[in-house]
Amino acid sequence: MKFQVIFTFDSEYEGYVAEVPEFPGCVSQGKTLDEAIENIKDAIRGYLHVQEKHGKPYVAKELQTFIGEVLV
Repeated sequence: MKFQVIFTFDSEYEGYVAEVPEFPGCVSQGKTLDEAIENIKDAIRGYLHVQEKHGKPYVAKELQTFIGEVLV
């Protein structure tokens, strides 16, 4: 499954914060972008597990938008 994730560099933390807009409260972080990616994957898995455990299984939605960055 694919999920939109927003990564923001936090200068105070000196690392990246990752959040999944589709899942309120699903946030993680990492000192490197690679670490933040792995940590948000784990957070998504946990979020989906808890939702399913509470009888609210995730129904996949077609990804409508993509937020990216291009360096010119």
